[in-house]
Amino acid sequence: MAEGDKPASTHGIALLLAALSALGPFSIDAYLPSFPDIATQLGASQLQVQQTLSAYLLAFAVMTLWHGTIADRFGRRRVILAALVLFAIASAGCAAATSIGQLWFWRAMQGVTAGAGIVISRAIVRDLFDGAAAQRLMAQITMMFALAPALAPVIGGWLQTWFGWRMVFAFLVLMSAALWLACWKLLPETLPPERRQSLQPAYLLRAYRHVLTSPAFLFACAALSLNFAGFFIYVLSAPVFLMRHLGLPETAFLWLFGPAMCGLLCGSWLSGRLAGTLSPARTIALGYAVMATAATLNIGINLALPPSLPWSVLPLFVYTIGMALAMPCLTLLALDPFPVQRGLAASCQTCLQSTFNSLAAAVIAPVLWGATLNLALGMIGLMLLGGLAALAHRRLQQLPG
Repeated sequence: MAEGDKPASTHGIALLLAALSALGPFSIDAYLPSFPDIATQLGASQLQVQQTLSAYLLAFAVMTLWHGTIADRFGRRRVILAALVLFAIASAGCAAATSIGQLWFWRAMQGVTAGAGIVISRAIVRDLFDGAAAQRLMAQITMMFALAPALAPVIGGWLQTWFGWRMVFAFLVLMSAALWLACWKLLPETLPPERRQSLQPAYLLRAYRHVLTSPAFLFACAALSLNFAGFFIYVLSAPVFLMRHLGLPETAFLWLFGPAMCGLLCGSWLSGRLAGTLSPARTIALGYAVMATAATLNIGINLALPPSLPWSVLPLFVYTIGMALAMPCLTLLALDPFPVQRGLAASCQTCLQSTFNSLAAAVIAPVLWGATLNLALGMIGLMLLGGLAALAHRRLQQLPG
């Protein structure tokens, strides 16, 4: 396929972009069932093991600021292939770690490289399509992407049970190698040479300042980050939420990620169906109505019942429907003002969301995971803040000029 050509069908490119986007979340969730074993084998505390996740997320956030910029200069395909090779090396380092300090280091190296897929995939969508077509493709990617956080802890739990925690990271080596082969064979270059941008410091300083001082961009990113955090605090708290509060074994993580996956699939499908029928603003408003219903239901269940299945996970299914319904529109609204620097804008967007995820891992989740009611209150609080950010974005877009 020639550079800049659009694929004849979106389904194949959606599958490949979803796999690239899913690599980062998969590497977050796959080793969650191994936390107790890692602590025992490496002589570390549970908090020290939790900080391997914080190290990953912080490095992920910092480096995502650059993935798109580098891809704006050298092209999408070349940067993705290089990132996959480096991610495989970092995963091998995690598998070979003999101390918690080494695991911190290699998890950070994973974070440095894992963000390339999700950042550059968003830029590729905007390279190829506009308007409702872009929303539909983004929704297709989100539907397929939803499988990763659901399957990762299940696969990780069984690998942990059969072989131990090191095999989880060995599996990531094999996964990244397979994905590299698929990208090398199937991924087109969507940024022709004449549209590539400079890496000169003065130009980059102006471009980053332009994006990161745009109120509309910042409000859209805040809405995305806060909405996602309302669910992500449960992912970060999964070992405590499932194994302590619900009394489930390490192979039962599907009780959390299964409903969330189904919700993401339903919400993404609905977003794609509504593209071109409802305006982005109305689609976002509908998403928040669903999220608000779920968060309110969550608090009611926690006040009325002790932690139990299926009631403790039911609100997560409803919440992720609303979150996925609003996500494609908010993502495109953040990128649309920057047609020349799509990669750089996608980097900034992912960096801001990842930075907040890192804060959630280091501070918010540990504060909340002591009780299921605390997690429910965290969900509704984060969702309300996200709604205020989305409303501020909407009001800003309505201003004249």
